[in-house]
Amino acid sequence: MGRMLIIAGLVLLAAGLAVTFADKLPLRLGRLPGDFEFRGRNSVFYFPLATSLLLSAVLTLLLWLFRR
Repeated sequence: MGRMLIIAGLVLLAAGLAVTFADKLPLRLGRLPGDFEFRGRNSVFYFPLATSLLLSAVLTLLLWLFRR
């Protein structure tokens, strides 16, 4: 249980740092090629497909490494 709390804390710390310094990162999450944005007159529909796939792959790799 303690190990999982430490890992969760490190993940939250990394996410907080990534959000804080997101403007300075070379990879702009949410604005990748493959993220779709459709604008109507009074509405905007945003579908972050490429960002979702990238985050899924990174999280899958991290969870796979921690379970070994």
